Amino acid sequence: MDKKKIRDNFFEFVRYAIVGGIAALVDMATNYAMLFYILGATKDDRWQVTLSVAAGFVVGIVVNFVLANTFVFRSSEQRKRGMTAGAFVIYAVVGVVGLGLSVVLTLAGTYFIGEEGVWYVLLTCAVKGIVLIWNYLGRKIFVYRGK
Repeated sequence: MDKKKIRDNFFEFVRYAIVGGIAALVDMATNYAMLFYILGATKDDRWQVTLSVAAGFVVGIVVNFVLANTFVFRSSEQRKRGMTAGAFVIYAVVGVVGLGLSVVLTLAGTYFIGEEGVWYVLLTCAVKGIVLIWNYLGRKIFVYRGK
């Protein structure tokens, strides 16, 4: 792989990470607004929490998809592949697998290192990093065909 291709992929990944951060903020804001303002619930209201988390996840995936198609995967071929209903379904499936990875890796990590203090924070950061890489590679390979 030549230096230009490496540089282009690096900056594509950086753009993807920024878009992911924006989508995560939208996810959290939607979750919060849904739980406390729309449903008028508290963190102890289980079905409302579940509904709020799901709503945040869906809105976050949509925002991530739109922004990634606009700012991350910018070649004409990538845009053509990315702007279909089928591409969105695959994009969402990759996100759901990422969510599953987050849960499994976090549960496994807390089993081995515990859930107290700095270790949990480090575990969460490691899991987020792994899932970020999975989401980027999964979407690049399965939606944008690695181009």
